[in-house]
Amino acid sequence: MTSAQEVQSLLRFLSQDAKLPLAQAMGKVKNLQAAKLVTASDLSKADFESLKTVFGDEKVARQVLNAAKRASKKRASSDASAPVPAPSPKKAKPMPMYGQPLNPTEFEASLALPEADCDEEKLKSAVIYTNRAPLVLAFACTLLKYTMPEQPISSRLSLAQAVTSMNSKNKAIHVGLDTGQAAEDEGWGEGQPIMRIMTRDVRVMKRWGYEWEEESTQGTLTASTQETLKSSQETLVEEAKAKDPALWGVDLEALKKANQPGAGGSYKGATSQLPIYTAQSARAYLMKAFETPKVEGTAPAKRTNTGIVAEKERNLSLLLGALELLYQSWADVLSSETLNNRAWGWYVRVRPDVAHGAAGWGGKGNVKLSDILELRRPAG
Repeated sequence: MTSAQEVQSLLRFLSQDAKLPLAQAMGKVKNLQAAKLVTASDLSKADFESLKTVFGDEKVARQVLNAAKRASKKRASSDASAPVPAPSPKKAKPMPMYGQPLNPTEFEASLALPEADCDEEKLKSAVIYTNRAPLVLAFACTLLKYTMPEQPISSRLSLAQAVTSMNSKNKAIHVGLDTGQAAEDEGWGEGQPIMRIMTRDVRVMKRWGYEWEEESTQGTLTASTQETLKSSQETLVEEAKAKDPALWGVDLEALKKANQPGAGGSYKGATSQLPIYTAQSARAYLMKAFETPKVEGTAPAKRTNTGIVAEKERNLSLLLGALELLYQSWADVLSSETLNNRAWGWYVRVRPDVAHGAAGWGGKGNVKLSDILELRRPAG
């Protein structure tokens, strides 16, 4: 049985050395205990596929494994050079837990995206360079502000990532890069509620008892729209929150992998232990996905990492602004269901051009934000 001190040490390692958000680290402790991976040494020797199953994300699993190897190597070097300590007559005190978990309001604030830039003059000439998956993610996340306004940003990011990942999985199967069936087609997640988002039926998990303060969205709206929407939006959000809890998008592929022979899983349908798409991963994907197109015939200028990060954030702000203006133009005349159904077609019309089939997998291209603006409802 894992001691309280071992749990505290594990949390310190995950949040401090592996740099996971503490809330995410705390959610993985039980699974790590079940897998008997409770120390940095255990994690450094773990099978990578086992870590992917626990964390549900290849990048996060690699991040934890690398941190564990560094910590173990440092510990081994320290042990080899340090003198043997003299016995202490005093009983050692348990080490304090590293940090404190964020409360819901702080957690939601930590997930805030850049404020949407709705300056039409900027948007008409703006072009971004990206691949298709993050563009789907941005379309879906912004759509959910209008079709499911009661959901906090953490839920919108999780649900939008579910749409994106399910679409990528089906595309990989279609072009021959993956075999077999998608998890949802095999019935994984049965018993969990379903939400239709763009073209996907997303299995969701209700976050009963989760209370948060609704973020202000007025900064993303044009001045002419702010006053007319403010009162009705606040009322709609409060009424909806009273009926529906916050949601997580269930990661059916991770659920399927966790139940493969030898993986140690034991569930296929409704349970409180389902793997989810994390809001942190979805946000990180959006923040780094949108580049500025290179100008042909010019030598690339040297840029600092700080400058590159700032540029990508500005591009995301512009993309979000174009999407806000698109959805705003239709929100007052279309039902949520119709808006939801049209969103996929709008994405298809503006997505970057890539090679057909497997050759185009992960390919990048230009997206003109003026093309998104042209999808708005005609004035008058």
